[in-house]
Amino acid sequence: MKWITLFIFASLLSIDPSKISKVNKLKSEAKKSYLAGDMKTAIEKYKFLIDSLHVGEEEVAMNLANAYFNTNDTTNALNRYQPLSVSRDSKINSWANQQMGVVANRQSKFEEALNYFKQAMKAEPNNEQARYNYEMVKKKLEEKKKQEQQNKDKNQDKKDDQKKDQNKDQKDQDQKDQNKDNKDQKDQKDKKDQQNKDKKDEQKKDQKDKQDQKDKEKKEKEQKEKEQQQREQEKKDQQNKNDKNKPDPQLSEKLKEMKISEEKAKMILEAMKNQEVQYLQQNKRKATKPKDKGKPDW
Repeated sequence: MKWITLFIFASLLSIDPSKISKVNKLKSEAKKSYLAGDMKTAIEKYKFLIDSLHVGEEEVAMNLANAYFNTNDTTNALNRYQPLSVSRDSKINSWANQQMGVVANRQSKFEEALNYFKQAMKAEPNNEQARYNYEMVKKKLEEKKKQEQQNKDKNQDKKDDQKKDQNKDQKDQDQKDQNKDNKDQKDQKDKKDQQNKDKKDEQKKDQKDKQDQKDKEKKEKEQKEKEQQQREQEKKDQQNKNDKNKPDPQLSEKLKEMKISEEKAKMILEAMKNQEVQYLQQNKRKATKPKDKGKPDW
């Protein structure tokens, strides 16, 4: 115990009184600037105390971190809060974690912020501000997850709809292709059937043309034969007529003996023919009268 007392006394003797006075003065000026809202001056003085005068008090470090925080210099604020977040002083520990949680929340790092607020409440259970921030960020995180899930579901529904539309489009396209194939096959079949029909029609036409040609040739042949027969008949009739009109030599001799010319003989013959015709006509008219039944036929 004696040695400990001597060590403390020696340490106090080693501290420069002028330095202590300067430190206290800078602390007062820095705090005054901080409370006045002059964060720039407060930062300069607190930083000088820590970096130049090597003041290791956690309250000074906390005030510097808070000054950076109030100027929105989050990088330097976090660098100053980080070592304080593991402080043995529960209040300093809790406050540092709480402020780091606020920075994380502003950066939308909600899960990280929740962890900082949880550490702040663990260090200081009575830190109501940390508790309030924890519940607020927790609710915000739940809403974010819910929104993300909704967006995920919405995107999934959209993907499903797109896939459904794609499947429908593919099905429609497949149906169109199938219809086209069926139509092409039908067209090919119809074309082939038409070709076969045209071929058969052509064959029938050729056969008909050949038959017509044969019939024509046959008809022409028959016509020629008929004309030939007719010419021969006419020639024969003309020959008979000529033979008939040719004077009989014996008759000519008799006419000479009777001193009658051939022209006169023809006239007499013609007159006799006329009388014969007249006689026949008269008998015919008499035959049409009804017979008397009381008289004999003779």
